[in-house]
Amino acid sequence: MDTSIFQGGIPALMTPCNEDRTPNFDALVAKATELIAAGMNGVVYCGSMGDWPLLTDSQRQEGVARLCDAGIPVIVGTGAQNPRIAADHAAHAQSVGAKGLMVIPRVLSRGTSPSAQRAHFAGILGAAPNIPAVIYNSPYYGFETRADLFFDLCSEFPNLVGFKEFGGADALSYAAEHITNESETLTLMVGVDTQVFHGYVHCGAKGAITGIGNVLPNEVLTLLSLCSLAQTGDIQA
Repeated sequence: MDTSIFQGGIPALMTPCNEDRTPNFDALVAKATELIAAGMNGVVYCGSMGDWPLLTDSQRQEGVARLCDAGIPVIVGTGAQNPRIAADHAAHAQSVGAKGLMVIPRVLSRGTSPSAQRAHFAGILGAAPNIPAVIYNSPYYGFETRADLFFDLCSEFPNLVGFKEFGGADALSYAAEHITNESETLTLMVGVDTQVFHGYVHCGAKGAITGIGNVLPNEVLTLLSLCSLAQTGDIQA
């Protein structure tokens, strides 16, 4: 399974809107095309940056399909209020040719048990078994995916290939030490722009999902390049 979509710079797209507040998918595709031309490895659509809670399910899926039809390498966010809807978005992403999935917990289930979140994750991963996926961990969701749950899922779903960490330095260090460093086939991704240096240099991250990269793509790509060099011990970087 090709997991290269989770490497390098990957902006999380916002959803452009028309004056009547309906999504402007032409502008969405144009922005994604511009970012890929600048050197980004792919884009995320319908992460939190994409305002997915404000879109209908059909609008979300139209945006994903339009990006895929334009040849944009897309990682699809599966945020949803329940497992059925999340799994439907995952299955749709696979059907239209998305390159990856970003799997987040049930967003309204703060403090819910690991077993309930496991069922949520399993439904998503099982709905799209032919495309690679990363767990999106954020302490701010009220639930943190720990190593035991991650590897339990990996044992059943081989398409789970990595971990995106949206927490700070301590959270990235935990993810590296207890999850992604356990296997060379697992990829660590940084989810916070200000943590790119720590994630790459101290934790071995291979990719970064960036917000500021939407408006400063060249600067973000330069940062990632320098951090990749520093990761290998290049003292000039």
